[in-house]
Amino acid sequence: MTAKPKVWVARPLFPDVLARLTEYFDVQAEAVERPRSPSELKERLAGVDAAIVGLTDKVDAATLAGNQRLRVVANLGVGFNNLDVDALTRAGVLASNTPEVLNESVADYAWALMLAAARRVGAAERWLRAGQWAGSQMRFDDWLGVDVHGRTLGILGMGRIGQAIARRAAGFDMKVVYHNRSRLAEPLERACGATLVSKPELLRLADHLVLVLPYTAANRHAIGAPELAQMKPSAVLVNIARGGIVDDAALAAALREGRLAAAGLDVFEGEPAVHPGLLALDNVVLSPHIASASEDTRRDMANIAADNVIAALGFGEAAGKPPTPLNPAVMDAWAARKA
Repeated sequence: MTAKPKVWVARPLFPDVLARLTEYFDVQAEAVERPRSPSELKERLAGVDAAIVGLTDKVDAATLAGNQRLRVVANLGVGFNNLDVDALTRAGVLASNTPEVLNESVADYAWALMLAAARRVGAAERWLRAGQWAGSQMRFDDWLGVDVHGRTLGILGMGRIGQAIARRAAGFDMKVVYHNRSRLAEPLERACGATLVSKPELLRLADHLVLVLPYTAANRHAIGAPELAQMKPSAVLVNIARGGIVDDAALAAALREGRLAAAGLDVFEGEPAVHPGLLALDNVVLSPHIASASEDTRRDMANIAADNVIAALGFGEAAGKPPTPLNPAVMDAWAARKA
């Protein structure tokens, strides 16, 4: 009897998804979420045919060195800056991600952060929980935030998540401007009610600026001190993209000095560490990288990762056709070697 291929799952998954995997594979699933050293990750990957990993698992050339067995790395996330796709391709390892399924949930969360930051929800809740409402006479001009309805929404990065955010703005009677590497097709622009502007115009016009661009070396500190200086002092900044796109130290200074009204952040440079300057401020809403954390969305993400592994290793109804490969040429190379 042929032994089943081995699959390592680096983070806890839903039992029904693991059950799907165990139909085809010998599954080694981690029950606890924790970071792993490069050497530990290398050791884990050395003994398996496929792995389902998370954003904290950095798979690069050093991690793959000497690995003759690994064939698939499925990332649990639409972003994949934790994967060196070129190194995976050179090693003949298929990489995949989980796009599309989290667009709407992440867009919802961007709005949650925007509204919470604009209307000072976090600070007001902390004040109430500390018992300060009961012991004070609230003034008419206490807890003044900034309005969202009728203002200008700016979106930096207009992929599918950015478009979903833009569509929601119609309900708030907002003007939408965006900056992107390329202009949207006219039907998409019309559906989003959005107008393309230059990046300086975006910074100048936006009352609420949402960042939805991928992390790349070129996008590091896309919002730094010079960009923050171009924004309105009354503006609100929301980052649901990736840590490192914003210079967190510069942002903390702008918020502290009143050069920006508020911010809502789900991602940070060096996370899970958060810049201490941000932690000290009441005009920023902080959350631990959970924009996609609805049960339906996370379950869909897990199932897509499983689909990629099952199909890439030649099982299931879609055998040989994984749904979301990042380097599909790897499968052509596999086929050529079999021929």
